[in-house]
Amino acid sequence: MRLSYDPQTDSLYIHLVDRPSADSNEVAQDVVLDFDAVGGIVGIDVQHASQHADITRLLVSRLPFNQLEAA
Repeated sequence: MRLSYDPQTDSLYIHLVDRPSADSNEVAQDVVLDFDAVGGIVGIDVQHASQHADITRLLVSRLPFNQLEAA
């Protein structure tokens, strides 16, 4: 999983898997889910992210991962 933020558009994208998106659906105002060709969710786009969340802080709790990187 990877988080990407674009300050120019104030958009936060949560990449859940590394597969291309084939379709998308706005499920709530400013929240778009992206799906692969077989209907699996590949990402979440939060538009106007700073209005919906505190994007200045990230807290990670109890995630079973082997590697943590900051770019």
